[in-house]
Amino acid sequence: MPLRLDPSDTRPLPVQIAAALRAQVAAGVLLPGERVPSTRHLASQLAVSRGSVVTAYEQLTAEGYLTAEVGSGTVINPRLPHARAPQSHSAPRPA
Repeated sequence: MPLRLDPSDTRPLPVQIAAALRAQVAAGVLLPGERVPSTRHLASQLAVSRGSVVTAYEQLTAEGYLTAEVGSGTVINPRLPHARAPQSHSAPRPA
């Protein structure tokens, strides 16, 4: 999952992380039911504190974007109504 933060963004890190994940869901990069990285892994990948990622995940869980169960990991909410499937890039069929 490629996630990048903008160093010039003045918003708090948890807000930036949550916004980036929301954008990936909206774009169909992350799909309902798909597992997201652990908080430790994502914090390491982004070179931020784990607390920032935990706060972002907690916010997204409260908003209904993520679901989390102990021992099962964290996933994009399978019932997320505003997630869209990626667009097919196949050629249109002739009429």
